[in-house]
Amino acid sequence: MQSIRRQLLFWLLGIVLAGVGLAGWLIYRQALAEANELFDYQLQEIAAALPSEPFAQIFGAHNDADEGIVIQIWSRTGALMYYSHPRAPLAPRAELGFSTERTDRGDWRVYGAIVGDNVVQLAQPLSVRNRLAANVALRTLWPLIVLLPFLGAAVWGVVGRGLAPLARVTRALDARRPDALDPLPDARLPLEVRPLVRALNGLLARLSSALDTQRAFVADAAHELRTPLAAVQIQSQLVARAQDADARKEALADLQAGVTRATRLAEQLLALARAEPDANAVKEAIDLRTLLADCVAAHAPIAERRGIDLGFERAQSATVSGDADSLRVMFGNLLDNAVKYTPAGGRIDVTLSAQADGSGACVQIADSGPGIPADERDRVFDRFYRDASARARTDVSGSGLGLAIVKRVARQHGAAIELGDAPLGGLLVTVKFS
Repeated sequence: MQSIRRQLLFWLLGIVLAGVGLAGWLIYRQALAEANELFDYQLQEIAAALPSEPFAQIFGAHNDADEGIVIQIWSRTGALMYYSHPRAPLAPRAELGFSTERTDRGDWRVYGAIVGDNVVQLAQPLSVRNRLAANVALRTLWPLIVLLPFLGAAVWGVVGRGLAPLARVTRALDARRPDALDPLPDARLPLEVRPLVRALNGLLARLSSALDTQRAFVADAAHELRTPLAAVQIQSQLVARAQDADARKEALADLQAGVTRATRLAEQLLALARAEPDANAVKEAIDLRTLLADCVAAHAPIAERRGIDLGFERAQSATVSGDADSLRVMFGNLLDNAVKYTPAGGRIDVTLSAQADGSGACVQIADSGPGIPADERDRVFDRFYRDASARARTDVSGSGLGLAIVKRVARQHGAAIELGDAPLGGLLVTVKFS
């Protein structure tokens, strides 16, 4: 596991070392330039101080040293009159002015000049100048080099102090109970840490909302299941107490109807739970006309038994992206509601239209039933809510979950759902896919 503190320490010390190295190289170059200027001036001054009149040949003592200044003097005729280092690896003839000679003993800085009747050559090894410049750079940088360990310790402490707010947030999260979803305080946090804490607070808020929704769903489901289960229990007792075959047959029919209602409610609850939006759900291209045709065909026998005319008024080709099973549940619930609430001999028209550019589709289901009052059309999408007309009819059983599932699936597929008045006099449900 990588440590932010170690990474910062590594990179900061690396940058400091690189900066010290660059500064040392620049100081060395500057000191070398100044040393060259100073020693060149020294060579000129020494040359000017030598005697200018002719004199007899004077040979210097044998000396193998390369350090210091080497002096050679020639006469106008080219005769070597004086040399300070007999084995100095220099050219046998003087070149006027400054020049640099490369020898097997290193580079030499050479100055030649005419002094009176003599030609003077002075030379100095460049290693002397390089060594002087290196010593100057080292003496300048060594305090920084000595301070590097202390600088590393200071960086370690400063970085640790800067990361302390993250440690406080971590401790605060570790100390929380599982049900503590209130937001973390962000008033005294650095600007760099506040976005992280705000993101955590947003996650806690969403999690709290999801848990509240789940608790409400479980409570509502338990409440709604209690009634049909109680009815099933009573009906089973009536079956056990039946005195004759006819009473037993009637009680069994009621028991079967109660079990069917409880089963239907459980299926609707499962469908509602499965209709939760999932960002990671795999979506596929779906032929909407084929899917609608299957849903209409599945409800056609029920509609036919009740004398209801169920069919397509218009069906164009349209393709949407989504989950086919969820869309079948949505349209199945809409058609189921339409068939249940449309009186015998009524009519249900299904229309599928596609936009000209193929970017969306619109599905409309119109019936000739009682419809839904305008002031209740927003509430019918709530779980377990049934409008006044549905509550008034005792021949229609429902759980109040159908439209809640429809809204959830529509939202999952980015579709908009609207309720209105149908030309047939009943309810018009419009589902628009973008």
